[in-house]
Amino acid sequence: MTKKPHVCVVYNEPSNGWGIKRQYINENGTLQVGGKGGKNNPHEVLVDLSEVGVLAEMEDISRALQTQGYRSSIFNVNADIVRFVKFLEESKPDIIFNLVESVGNKSIHEMHAVGLFELMEIPYTGSEPLVLGTALNKVRVKEILLFRGLNTPGYQLIGSPVKYVLDPSLKFPLIVKPAAEDASIGIEAKSIVQSPAELRRRVRHIYEEYDQPALVEEYIDGRELNVGILGNRKPVVFPISEIDMSTLPKQYPKIISYNAKWLKGSDEYEHTKGVCPADLPEEIAARVREMALGAYRAVGCRDYARVDFRLDAGGVPYILEVNPNPDLSDDAGFARSGKAQGYTFDQLIGKILECVLERTS
Repeated sequence: MTKKPHVCVVYNEPSNGWGIKRQYINENGTLQVGGKGGKNNPHEVLVDLSEVGVLAEMEDISRALQTQGYRSSIFNVNADIVRFVKFLEESKPDIIFNLVESVGNKSIHEMHAVGLFELMEIPYTGSEPLVLGTALNKVRVKEILLFRGLNTPGYQLIGSPVKYVLDPSLKFPLIVKPAAEDASIGIEAKSIVQSPAELRRRVRHIYEEYDQPALVEEYIDGRELNVGILGNRKPVVFPISEIDMSTLPKQYPKIISYNAKWLKGSDEYEHTKGVCPADLPEEIAARVREMALGAYRAVGCRDYARVDFRLDAGGVPYILEVNPNPDLSDDAGFARSGKAQGYTFDQLIGKILECVLERTS
């Protein structure tokens, strides 16, 4: 019998959210908004809710690996890179199951952590460094999509909160996002703006709270869809999933905000539920699947990814984002789509490992 490889699940522990105002859980388990004050209070522990989910993800995957008979271990990445490299040298894993999304609270280091795996010639799950770095640059992804003829909402990158002229082709309402964040960070009800005055306030907010340019997009008022894709030579496009927002209270715009994604118990979270497969006419579904696969290949995704869409009232799909290495938690969207494809969660994790073994054998 062939011995199964040693798989090490590498993830980044939830980090202190100094310097930006987000939703946090403090050391007493109480929800708190804001992080700037925490830097001056060493006794206050602030954890970004979008990072807490990786703990459940790590546990789900570790359990799935053990169930399938893999020899597995876990490693918690922090800012101590020497410790990280030493661990890899000493443990000598056969495969890294990569869940790293940031190092030292910097999202850009997601690609650098993967660069270490490349330099040390350790096979790992998911996309390569260049793809991960590109995906964080929302404007660059849009440029790639448009070059390939793939529909995406009209946009403008605003490089200064003081001096800018709005592209006259963009019509209100608009949605304003941080240009280089993921996990819906910086997206809330106030992200939808209806006037130049609201736009100015929101652009300034992005600069003050996230210290980066603002991405301004046309707001597509319609259905929210996402498509999971698995594989390399012949990628499998999973059934289309929809985020049902039909019961969302009227005071909230129909968007996947930070609260909707991470704040359990909030109205936004409780009234944005995934449904798979989505009820779509086959002509529209076929177009969405085709676009999703085109985006997967255009950005250079590997092993698995998720492509997010908006479908306008006329049935026209727009690609919002391409997400290499999406959340793999048992209750997350990618696993939901995988189950609709016919995989159990454990089988899905096994399939991702098979992708690595196929391309490295």
